[in-house]
Amino acid sequence: MWYAFGFNGFNQIMSKEECAGESSDIVKVTVPTKIQCCKFQGKPVTNNEQSYVGTNTRRIRASWSRRATLHDAEGEDGRVCLSGFGEGPLHQACCGSCLQDSRGCRDADISEGFLTLAFSDRVKCWDLNRNDTKPVWSMEIKTSDEAGQQLAFPLVPGGYISSKPPFYHSLSPQLRARSLVVGTEHVILLTASGAVYTWGYGSHGQLGHGELSAEEEPRAVEALWGLPMSSVAAGGWHSAGISVGGDLYVWGWNESGQLGLPAQALRGKKQRTRQHTGASTSTCVETEEGEKSVEVFISIQAFPGLLDITESCDISMVSCGSRHTAAVTSTGDLYTWGWGEYGQLGDGTLRSSDEPGRLDFFKDKGLHVVDIVCGPWNTFVGVKEERTPPFKSI
Repeated sequence: MWYAFGFNGFNQIMSKEECAGESSDIVKVTVPTKIQCCKFQGKPVTNNEQSYVGTNTRRIRASWSRRATLHDAEGEDGRVCLSGFGEGPLHQACCGSCLQDSRGCRDADISEGFLTLAFSDRVKCWDLNRNDTKPVWSMEIKTSDEAGQQLAFPLVPGGYISSKPPFYHSLSPQLRARSLVVGTEHVILLTASGAVYTWGYGSHGQLGHGELSAEEEPRAVEALWGLPMSSVAAGGWHSAGISVGGDLYVWGWNESGQLGLPAQALRGKKQRTRQHTGASTSTCVETEEGEKSVEVFISIQAFPGLLDITESCDISMVSCGSRHTAAVTSTGDLYTWGWGEYGQLGDGTLRSSDEPGRLDFFKDKGLHVVDIVCGPWNTFVGVKEERTPPFKSI
């Protein structure tokens, strides 16, 4: 099952029909809402839900106005359906059902301009604004590299696929890439040994090199050298990584608290500030006892820094939106923080927060979070029902 919350301006979370009886403002979904499956296979189950027998949502990909949902089904290959903004024939071809040309796809990527599907032997790309349903670009690929290692999309043998032209970018084989993520203006690569490389624009510290300059070629993040990482995530202008030991590291822009560090824009006190550097400010705070203390705010963190979310368990998954972040713990709890103006933090409010907050919604329903995908202004959560340990008589 998948739930979502946040920006719904193009019905990428739920349609107007699904909002019947709900608040008239469907643009901002502030609490987790179950995503309804498309009419892809078989008969609908009872109890008025739009889920269908034999279908399973494998993963979700999101852009600002669109959602691509990759389905599996009993006896069928994977297929993709589109939700959200769409006026072209490709979107109309799969409205209410799955795109026929997507049969057999293994993964997908979607942007405001293009839909990219990865198959076992090829990659195809469609222009979502073009007036036909033919792919505008395709490339034959293998499912693994020369060493037989399975490659995670958008990685392909010899390089990676981006969501806009030019679609194919080569990579040095010496990098031994294991996974790769693309932010708004930067790229993060994780090697087989757990090292992190970044490149692209670095004006907000999102590259993690301690400076705000751009990098044209992959450059190792030296602050993480010798600290193997298990996964990485790229947002609008911030980045995150999880170490093999389950610790979360963050760097980049913190204007909306998306790093989980003190952000001056979120503090409503009228305080006198003094600029020290381009990355931080200090504020003189007067306590109730009349004493003065200095509170430091972080606007840009150009080096990776450890973020403690909870001491009771490790972090297993992280995803970054445009200006918000979500993380999943090893116990299946979900934490969100950062920009929340469209409800993308899922806490029932439109407030932003520079402190990670746990969503009790899923635990209260007996659900265990197993996947997390942040769109630019929304959040998608994959869950499964928690298994109750069998009762043992004494």
